[in-house]
Amino acid sequence: MAQHYTLDRVREMADNDEDFVMALAAAFIEEVPVDADRLRKAIPENDFYEAYQAAHKMKPTLELFGLSSYDALIEVQDWGKFEQEDKDITSQLQIVLEGVENAAAEIRSDFNL
Repeated sequence: MAQHYTLDRVREMADNDEDFVMALAAAFIEEVPVDADRLRKAIPENDFYEAYQAAHKMKPTLELFGLSSYDALIEVQDWGKFEQEDKDITSQLQIVLEGVENAAAEIRSDFNL
């Protein structure tokens, strides 16, 4: 049972087509953890462009799966977009990384991926 994500928007988008829901879950597993890794590396290096690109790519998927770390991801994205050198986003990054990790593990389990 999902605790770290929700399928409400996914099912609405898929019009309850379970094959499509499965495909979206598989896409989450394939793409989001890779982009989270990009954030993990970019932020300590103050690579604003890479952080922005990774966060921007993750944004629709985190929103679609209803991750509670979505708001923290927006802060990370804005940090990169506006090159906010004076802002420490370490805590927001941790929220995003933990949210992705928890949701990915749960999706793998729930969908046998």
